[in-house]
Amino acid sequence: MSVTREHSAAPARVRLRRPTQRPVRPQPSGVRQRRGAGAWPYLLAAPTVLGMLYLLVYPLARAILISLQDFQLRQLILGHAKFVGLRNYRTLLTDERFWQVVRRTFLFMAVNVVLIMLIATLVALLVERLGSRWRLALLSALVLAWAMPVIAATTVFQWLFHSEFGIVNWALTRLGFSSFERYPWFAHGPAAFTILVLLIVWQSVPFAAITLYSALTTVPSELYESARIDGASAGRIFRAVTFPMIRPIFMLVFSLEVIWTFKAFVQIWVMTNGGPGDATTILPVYAVQTALSSQRYDLGSAASMVSVLLMAGVLVLYFRQMFRQEGEAL
Repeated sequence: MSVTREHSAAPARVRLRRPTQRPVRPQPSGVRQRRGAGAWPYLLAAPTVLGMLYLLVYPLARAILISLQDFQLRQLILGHAKFVGLRNYRTLLTDERFWQVVRRTFLFMAVNVVLIMLIATLVALLVERLGSRWRLALLSALVLAWAMPVIAATTVFQWLFHSEFGIVNWALTRLGFSSFERYPWFAHGPAAFTILVLLIVWQSVPFAAITLYSALTTVPSELYESARIDGASAGRIFRAVTFPMIRPIFMLVFSLEVIWTFKAFVQIWVMTNGGPGDATTILPVYAVQTALSSQRYDLGSAASMVSVLLMAGVLVLYFRQMFRQEGEAL
């Protein structure tokens, strides 16, 4: 008999050793939050950006397109406006009335901005030198005047200068100026222009004065003391110490006033409607008159685009001059 040797040779098992893992260092919570929240700022800002594009960029693009089309009342109702290129701009630039309006616009802007900045600077200097109680009272009055709605302020000025019931005519008559009895202020071009300048200045001074006063509070008092010790006068202190320190804020306020005055429309439209004649017609009023009265929406859009270009050109020249002066000062 064959002896069967039952020798079970078990197959050798190969043990695979797991690679040694390095201990994972916990990352700071701030790093994980920054990596996970990378898109959140853009998502949060997206509604604002989209709203701005819809409210600002789309109307501008639409106005540019209309200015390049034959767009009148028929095209407004039926559509299918014809593209005419720069024809509307040529019509506008060859109109003598348009250039009269441009000259009047720059005159209106220059008078208003000069008066606003002069009065606002004086008011800011006055506020800085007042005591706490009077300072609070004057600042409160400025804020209330600034917060008054434009339509309400314009209506008040209309009542003040009313030919029959206005308090201005009544006061001047009582003072002995009998020629102002029932004087029709809004029937005379220079008088209506002057009233609008007073209204714009009255509405704009509070913002400019408060902003300039805030800038004045940042000027170190040591500079004033050193200038007084050197015997400098008040005017010299303002020119050599105060104005160089507040110049950036002054230039910013100046630029804002140029923009706001250049595009003044509501006050003129409510008070005089651009009249009498064209005495108070500036470019924004001219654009609306052209679009609504003549149903020439293409010419009105072209006038608006020219207004934007002129205002941008004025600001570019002004900023170039300002930066050049700043470079010379440095």
